Amino acid sequence: MEVYWYFELSSIKRGGTPNSAYIPGVQINPFHRQDHTATMISLVFVLLIGTAFATEDDKIVGGYECKAYSQPHQVSLNSGYHFCGGSLVNENWVVSAAHCYKSRVEVRLGEHNIKVTEGSEQFISSSRVIRHPNYSAYDLDNDIMLIKLSKPATLNTYVQPVALPTSCAPAGTMCTVSGWGNTMSSTADGDKLQCLNIPILSYSDCNNSYPGMITNAMFCAGYLEGGKDSCQGDSGGPVVCNGELQGVVSWGYGCAEPGNPGVYAKVRRKNCFPVVFEKNINIHTSL
Repeated sequence: MEVYWYFELSSIKRGGTPNSAYIPGVQINPFHRQDHTATMISLVFVLLIGTAFATEDDKIVGGYECKAYSQPHQVSLNSGYHFCGGSLVNENWVVSAAHCYKSRVEVRLGEHNIKVTEGSEQFISSSRVIRHPNYSAYDLDNDIMLIKLSKPATLNTYVQPVALPTSCAPAGTMCTVSGWGNTMSSTADGDKLQCLNIPILSYSDCNNSYPGMITNAMFCAGYLEGGKDSCQGDSGGPVVCNGELQGVVSWGYGCAEPGNPGVYAKVRRKNCFPVVFEKNINIHTSL
């Protein structure tokens, strides 16, 4: 059956910046907000002092531990380790970021502490992983992806879909971003789902932070003074405003740095056409 896309969005995962040609002659390597901890732990030997260190795990910065199972749409994408987040939008489909793409993933639902078996989990493999057809890893446009589950999720207290937006959230709207990414904290337990409340920023503030790099399929959210942000490992995770999925964790310069808020892929554009792939406007569960 043909898959229809009504996507009109863009962006890329949190923890990085676009590979961009906006600065002539300069190419910026992307820093996605994806957790490569299990595959990219690199030892750096400092010969003069004989020490070595490894890259750290990645979490929400400046947030708080979510009340257990208060974000029942939140999923963990797993490939032997947690590497990205996502959002359950109905019993068959998950939305994540295109830069989180793997041909096969295990979707873990009903999680709070991803290192502990709590009895609430559902582990379901993917049957299809579909990136936006116009996704570009170079400029981070259209950084959104759909994952079809190999079997329907069982909806219960711990596992529930999040609503798609019925309208576009304006600047100033408070939203919740969640994930198991980098907390940059010695006290926060990043194995437990972290939450952060952040406002949507105006286009002018967003564009001033990232001149020439923000498309109409992206938005910024967070605090210009820094200190609170999504980070590596949060990529693909939800930005929920008034109970609706408005964004997907995409990219940014570092994490929680002053003047560099998080950049998110819109789930609806300003014209309010849905950006998630759909058939006949509503997600078609029989695809």
